[in-house]
Amino acid sequence: MREIILDTETTGLDPAQGHRIVEIGAIELVNHIPSGRRYHVYIDPGRDMPAEAEAVHGLSTAFLKGKPPFAAIADELLDFIADAPLVMHNAGFDLAFLNWELAALKRAVFPPERVVDTLLLARRRHPMGPNSLDALCKRYGIDNSRRDKHGALLDAELLAEVYLELTGGRQAALTLATAASVEHRAVTRRGALARERPLPPRLSQAEREAHAGLVMEIGEKAIWRRWPS
Repeated sequence: MREIILDTETTGLDPAQGHRIVEIGAIELVNHIPSGRRYHVYIDPGRDMPAEAEAVHGLSTAFLKGKPPFAAIADELLDFIADAPLVMHNAGFDLAFLNWELAALKRAVFPPERVVDTLLLARRRHPMGPNSLDALCKRYGIDNSRRDKHGALLDAELLAEVYLELTGGRQAALTLATAASVEHRAVTRRGALARERPLPPRLSQAEREAHAGLVMEIGEKAIWRRWPS
């Protein structure tokens, strides 16, 4: 099973208000074991960086100027993700930005059902919280001392460890990593894990139509209306 841990940094909180992605970091897991494959890119948002956002991640307008725009990296990002589920913390935030950029390029967006939100997993497991990434690192004894500012790749690395703790995958990873790491890397290099063809849709047309009817019946308050179609 292949999964992608993904995090973004942005110029603000809402793409509908003109804010954009400035950094993407992603880590590949195969059977809950980091494969060593990762994706990292800085992006020129085509606008100035607000001071409050720069204070969070340290990425300035000057630093990002001349970096590729999202349109230039979209294909390589989608190639890296392929058909894997996305694992993100507070996934609604990152997904809204990713889907905004993809929709602007008239590309297919990521449906919510393809996403695992570790914030929701953490809230179910630790209902009293706190469940921020820093709090979960502290809870599970994960070293986040390098995180003086947010960074997409570093946060994806930390989230990968948190995700394994939340799902019980760390024990399996520790058991299998030593014996299987060389064999696993060989399989990855051979490309045996890549699908020749994408998996077919899980929903039938009748199910899609039934869901659309339900959304219409609920009206404007339906949660599904928050996501781009």
